[in-house]
Amino acid sequence: MQGSRKPSMHFFRFKNPFQARNAPFFLIALLHRIGYNMDDSAKFCRRKRGKFMQLFHRLYQVSGSLNGVSWAGEYKSYADANSYALRTQAGVVLFDCGNGETWPQIAENLAYWGIAPSEICACLLTHAHLDHSGAAQILAEMGVPLYAQRETARAVAAGDERCAGYLYHKQYTPCPNVTALEDGDTLRFGKYEITLMHCPGHTAGCAAYLFTHEGKKMLVSGDIIGTLQDGYFGWDGSIDFDRAVYLQTLQKFARVKSDVMLPGHGMVYYHNPRQRVEEALCMALSSWR
Repeated sequence: MQGSRKPSMHFFRFKNPFQARNAPFFLIALLHRIGYNMDDSAKFCRRKRGKFMQLFHRLYQVSGSLNGVSWAGEYKSYADANSYALRTQAGVVLFDCGNGETWPQIAENLAYWGIAPSEICACLLTHAHLDHSGAAQILAEMGVPLYAQRETARAVAAGDERCAGYLYHKQYTPCPNVTALEDGDTLRFGKYEITLMHCPGHTAGCAAYLFTHEGKKMLVSGDIIGTLQDGYFGWDGSIDFDRAVYLQTLQKFARVKSDVMLPGHGMVYYHNPRQRVEEALCMALSSWR
């Protein structure tokens, strides 16, 4: 507005390098001096984190150490994958379930949104790697039905190297109670129809899940596409990684039309996710042949 005066930034300037380096400590001291309650600040941060986890009405991200929704022991960590909770008329559907050790955090995040563990009616796994399926046996013991593509169901039941516990220096807990699905199988939860798409390559049993929510075509992609700004493909160190098969998957995946893509790590793709898939396909075609 004309005639208005910009606020002075003098308050934020420091007189010497020592003050600049120790800015956080000066700020904390100032807050204490004016009587600011740091406990209230922590509560506020927790509330803000909770608001961040709601992706859409009735759809939440409840784990993911890469963007800080869960904590797996280090910053910028892939040790705990994204998992999502969809509230349906039949109950809450989980997509992936974290590495197992972070299950208490997932339960806390669900509770923030008023979701009790008893409301979980199913968990759909994208693949067998520990960071995505490590809590499968915990859920099975709670009586939650688990579903996965057939190869993933076999790997999770065996708990062998296909679950990539060696990547995290952890022992995978096998879970034999997983219902096997095939490409094109559809599960119904209330008004939601969720269809599995078999997308091998990153692992033999990699799968995506497609459903419609609030008029938008949702695509839970797991690790089929690499994390934004950190590569184009899922990790290639898996026992059952297959580059030739992966390339075929990317060609098929690039033909899928979706409005929102929910990845296995990192931030959600809210705009034109197909372009990101096509970028991965182009990179594969130029570097894998």
